[in-house]
Amino acid sequence: MMRALFVLVLASLFAVPALPAAAAAKEPPNIVYIVADDLGWKDVGFHGSDIQSPMLDALAKQGARFNQFYAQPMCTPTRAALMTGRYPFRYGLQTGVIPSGGSYGLATDEYLLPQMLKDRGYETALIGKWHLGHGKREYWPRQRGFDHFYGALVGEIDHFKHASHGVKDWYRDNTPLEEAGYDNTLFGEEAARLINGLSGEKPLFLYLAFTAPHSPFQAPEKDIARYAGIADEQRKLYAAMVSAMDDSIGLVLAALEAKGMRENTVIVFQSDNGGVRSALFAGESKVGDKLPADNGPYREGKGTLYEGGTRVAALIDWPGHIKPGVIEGMAHVVDMYPTLAAIAGAKLEKNKPLDGIDLWPSIREGKPTPRKEVVYNVDPTGGAIREGDMKLVWSAGLPGKVELFNIAKDPGEARNIAAENPKRVAALKERLIALSQQMVPPLLIMEAIKLTFGAPPIAAEPSTMFNEMGP
Repeated sequence: MMRALFVLVLASLFAVPALPAAAAAKEPPNIVYIVADDLGWKDVGFHGSDIQSPMLDALAKQGARFNQFYAQPMCTPTRAALMTGRYPFRYGLQTGVIPSGGSYGLATDEYLLPQMLKDRGYETALIGKWHLGHGKREYWPRQRGFDHFYGALVGEIDHFKHASHGVKDWYRDNTPLEEAGYDNTLFGEEAARLINGLSGEKPLFLYLAFTAPHSPFQAPEKDIARYAGIADEQRKLYAAMVSAMDDSIGLVLAALEAKGMRENTVIVFQSDNGGVRSALFAGESKVGDKLPADNGPYREGKGTLYEGGTRVAALIDWPGHIKPGVIEGMAHVVDMYPTLAAIAGAKLEKNKPLDGIDLWPSIREGKPTPRKEVVYNVDPTGGAIREGDMKLVWSAGLPGKVELFNIAKDPGEARNIAAENPKRVAALKERLIALSQQMVPPLLIMEAIKLTFGAPPIAAEPSTMFNEMGP
C-alpha cells in the first residue's frame, strides 16, 4: 500500500508540466520547510548518490535546485539563522551547538519566522528537532510562534528511545510524551495527520525538521534491508536513514495532494550543514573512525568553515511558479526569511536588521541571485568570508593560519593562494574585523566561563574584545 501511494505521488510530481514563472499568488501559499540533519551534499539522488531518495529527486526535477546554497557549519547556528534571517554571531549562537546541559537559547527579543508568518495569518507547526533552547520554557517552540510542536527539544536523541543520555526528550506542545516508534517515521506520520486535519481557513507554515541522518546511526530493519549490498555497516545505516526520511517526505506530499493543497504549497528542502567527516563533530554518540557522509567534491565537512561543512543540498518547489532548473549564484539560509516573507506577503516590521536578501525575484524569474558576499562565520577564534569568487578562511588563534581560495576555479579548496594575493587577503581580513566588532560573545563560551568561575550571568551585548586584534 505504501509503495502504491509513493508511485501515485511520484507520478503526480513528474506529470506537472514546466510552466513559466509566475507572480506570487494573491492568497498566501502554504509553506513546508524541510531540514535534514547532517546530510552530505552528495547523499541525494539528484546529486548522483546511490542512496534512494525518489521524493526529493522528484521535487528537484520539478522545482529548482540551488547551485551554491550555504548554511552554518553546525546545526544550532543554521536553525537560528533560518528563524531570524540574521547571522548567528549577532546574538551569540555562532559557536558550537547548545549542549544537552545548556541553559541558554535563541534570544527572546528576536522576531522569529513563525511569529512573522503567524502575524500574516498562518497556522504554524514545528514537527521534528528544535535545538534552539531547552533549559527554560521561554525558549521552547510553542513560546516562539509555533501553534503546534511535536518532537525533540535537544540536538541528539536515540531515534527509537527518543532520549538523550537516558532522559526522555519527546513532546507534544509543552507536554512530555511517551510514544514508541522510529522518530523520522513518526515525524512524517504526524505531518500527514496535521495536514489531513486542517480546516483550510488559514495557510499552513510547516517546519519539518528531521533528525536524519544525524548519529546515532539507526534505522528500521525494513529500511536497512534496502541496502543489503553495502558492506560498510555505518554507510548502510546512514543510507537507510536518508531513505526513511525520504519516505516520510512522501507521506507529506501525499497528504498535500489528498487535501488539494499541493498546487499552492511552496516546498523548501536543505540540510542544516554538511555531512560529518570528523568524529569531533559527530555528536555525543559513539561512532567509528570511518564516517559515512559524502560531501562530493567539497573539502571536509560539518564543523569546519570549508565548503564541505557549509555548502549543502537545497531546492525549492512551487508548481506553476518556479521554473525547473538550477538557481545560479550564492544563497544563504538567512535569505530564506525575507524570501518567504515576500512569497507570503508578510511585513518586515518587527524584525531586527536582516542579513538575508529577498531571493524571490531571482527564483521566480530563473535568474542568478544578487548575493555577492557570504559570511561563513565570525567567532573569537577566527572566521571565513566569501566575496565574489574569493574566499578567506582565517584562523586567528595561535599559531594562526590564513587561506584564500578561488571558489569558482577551485571549489575543492585544494590550493591556498593567499601569498599571491596580499591585498585581497588584507581587505577580507579588514571586513572580518569590522564584523567581529558587531559580534555578541558566544553564549556557549560565556556559559562555560560562568559554570567554571562563577562569572556574572550571560550577557548578549556586542563584543569589544577584538577591536584591536580582529577575530
